[in-house]
Amino acid sequence: MTITHQDELEGLRRIGRIVANTMHAMARAMEPGMTTAELDAIGGALLEREGAVSAPKATYEFPGFTCISVNEEIAHGIPGDRRLALGDLVNIDVSASRDGFFADTGATFCLGPVSRPVQRLCADGRAAMAAGIAEVGHGKPLAGIGNAIGRFARLRGYTLIRNLASHGVGRALHEEPEEIPTWPTRGDTRRLQDGQVLTVEPFLSRGGRWAVSGGRDDWTLFSRPEAPVVQYEHTVVTTRQRPIIVTLPG
Repeated sequence: MTITHQDELEGLRRIGRIVANTMHAMARAMEPGMTTAELDAIGGALLEREGAVSAPKATYEFPGFTCISVNEEIAHGIPGDRRLALGDLVNIDVSASRDGFFADTGATFCLGPVSRPVQRLCADGRAAMAAGIAEVGHGKPLAGIGNAIGRFARLRGYTLIRNLASHGVGRALHEEPEEIPTWPTRGDTRRLQDGQVLTVEPFLSRGGRWAVSGGRDDWTLFSRPEAPVVQYEHTVVTTRQRPIIVTLPG
């Protein structure tokens, strides 16, 4: 989507707040012994209360309102009977639509105390996302997002999952520009344009390089090689100045 009017930006901000508020409310509600299905039900109820529709459910018939991935699961985890435990890394990915506008956000949360390396991985995951967002601007190369994230990861000794990309969003969950790498690339000549809407969502890891299906279902993805992975995601709007992050709670 490319924004051309202020009311379009307001529509995006509205659904952006809804998905952000839903994700953070789910994170606050997490407790040991809760199933991921119970956590997903909280998210579904919050979206319904705000008049929003789960985007993965409506678009792809995903079997849940939100994607909840725990520990070895790194993306697209199906809510079910898995019970959360202290020390879990829980990724919550919420995308939804309202009034024809779509927004997408996600973050990895720690349930209770975790080791310092895991705390550092989470903090650096957020910083890697910020490094990518800083490269969003009119006329800037699309590849600059992944190149900046790659520099950040390399300097701190991390790896990046290289087959889960960012994407355009706004009037649909996935749209142009498609397959925006959040890792270093060469030969991509695309440039960002004023008003363009996209996600920035790096998957930062201590050794993982690829997302693969584990055969458990048609959705859940795992790291190969096996390693801890965190993901942080915002929906942003390209401008001629600083990018606008629409997936902020409020």
